[in-house]
Formats: sequence, C-alpha cells, structure tokens
Amino acid sequence: MSKELDRLDRKILRALQAEGRLSNIELAERVNLSPTATAERVRRLTREGYITGYMAMLSPQKLGRNLLVFIEVKLDRTTADVFDTFAAAVKRSDDVMECHMVAGGFDYLVKARVAGMEAYRQFLSEVILPLPGVRETHTYAVMEEVKAVSALPV
Repeated sequence: MSKELDRLDRKILRALQAEGRLSNIELAERVNLSPTATAERVRRLTREGYITGYMAMLSPQKLGRNLLVFIEVKLDRTTADVFDTFAAAVKRSDDVMECHMVAGGFDYLVKARVAGMEAYRQFLSEVILPLPGVRETHTYAVMEEVKAVSALPV
C-alpha cells in the first residue's frame, strides 16, 4: 500500500530526475537525511512504483538520428485486431520513440527519430503504410525543439 509522498520523498524524486547517477551519499546530502534513511526511502519509492527505472540521456545528433517527426495515423477500421497489429509493429520499430492512441480526429500519434528524410520515407513505406487498417497519415517534421524534457513536476 502506497503512503502519501512527503516533502523529503518529493525532494528525492526531484534530485533523481535531475541527476539519476547520484550516489546514495550525495543524494542523502542533498535532501539532508542520513544515507540509511535515504536508501530506504529510495527502495520504498521504487517498490511503490514512483521510480520505474534509470537511464542515460543520449544525443540524437551524435547517434545520427537528426530528424524528429510526429505522424498522425488514421485507421480505416478500429477493431481489436487492427489495434493489436498496429501496436505490435510500432513496438518492433527502433525508429519509434513514442506511440499514443488518441481521441479526436485521428487514431495514433507516433513520435519517431530517424537519420533524415530518406530514412523517414523508408520508415513510412516499410513500417507504417503497409499495416492493415492504415488509411491516412500526416507527418510533421520538427524544425526546432523548443522544449524537450522528460522530468515530471513533483
């Protein structure tokens, strides 16, 4: 059973979101707790699902993933088998960063990162368009990333 987050829990979560590689001792100093108490809180926050993992933030440009695109996908039918097939295909694609089923004028919003426009055309023609049920797509190429954060307000 989860307990309500207190001020110290929130401080720990903010510190770890900003710098996930903090040692327990550094974290304890930042939140003004003993290392033992800090470690126990981190274990509890992980056990209760507030902390779901740790990862390094990588440079898309250094890795040759210079083009960020958002794709609206409209399906011609919204059945369980079409949804399942679409979800399985995007999960297999290394180019897809995020995929969300949405309510509104289209069915899915896909965020993908590729090397460039040629790689995007190949991704679209080999991954998205051949899927059963895909009726229409609209692509938005990102010209400038104005704000890109993954940290949640705590």
